[in-house]
Amino acid sequence: MGAPRAVVFGYHNVGVRCIKVLLAGGVDIALVVTHEDSPTENLWFESVASLCQAEGIPYITPLDARAPELLAQVQAAAPDMLFSFYYRHMLPASILEVAPAYNMHGSLLPQFRGRAPVNWAVLHGATQTGATLHEMTVKPDAGAIVAQTAVPILPDDTAFEVFGKVTVAAEQTLWGVLPALLDGTAPRQLNDLRQGGYFGGRKPEDGRIDWKLPAQQVYNLHRAVAPPYPGAFTEFNNVIYVIETARLSKRSAGSLPAGLAVVDNCIFGVCGDGRMLAISALRAAGEPISAQQLQASLTARVSTH
Repeated sequence: MGAPRAVVFGYHNVGVRCIKVLLAGGVDIALVVTHEDSPTENLWFESVASLCQAEGIPYITPLDARAPELLAQVQAAAPDMLFSFYYRHMLPASILEVAPAYNMHGSLLPQFRGRAPVNWAVLHGATQTGATLHEMTVKPDAGAIVAQTAVPILPDDTAFEVFGKVTVAAEQTLWGVLPALLDGTAPRQLNDLRQGGYFGGRKPEDGRIDWKLPAQQVYNLHRAVAPPYPGAFTEFNNVIYVIETARLSKRSAGSLPAGLAVVDNCIFGVCGDGRMLAISALRAAGEPISAQQLQASLTARVSTH
């Protein structure tokens, strides 16, 4: 019997690492389906297409996962199994019927189903997340759980830092269960959809700060969308300020109003519960803003009223 054949739908760092695991595990990858990189996106992650070029794996970048020609190409590859590793489109039932299909999701299912699971976990103040390999069904992130690996979310971790851990967790999860997957003895655990919740994609506008919220919530938002994501932002005097780095301050805000403030030549964000964020890097129009520059803007606004 020859090596097991797979068709892989993959993108991003998780796609790259998991394809490498399949290759190391002796899987014959007949075809990879990936995405054309978007010219408008900050590409801070590794390229599945580049990996395919280096390994001599045929790959395609269709715009529509429901296109009949894509189904024909997947069927022609005659795979024993399908994998989806951070592929961004939902796979239709017609493709899922070709062979047993498995998806790697960036959370501990059934928690944080849907889009941007790492960002949502940080935003909600979760103290752990992970990676889950599960059977694919037409409903997203709903199939039986095959294996999962947990990683901690430390109090000051940004989503970018957590994503790095989740990428390693995905690699470990697949590596550990692959022999059992290939010989048909992989476990199946109920994915109880009554637990956890389903979350949609996030837009840059979702990073707008409401300074009336408690400091921990504002800090969680900052951590969830800190660079290389678009960043948490606030608008003052028609200028949009993006927080690049910050952490919770032990100082009390005293009588300072909610919003940006400068105290002892340091920038702070004053929150609704009287606690503050100490902001060590702030940008406007892509340029760094110093405490002196911010103070001048704040003072100018006050003096014109």
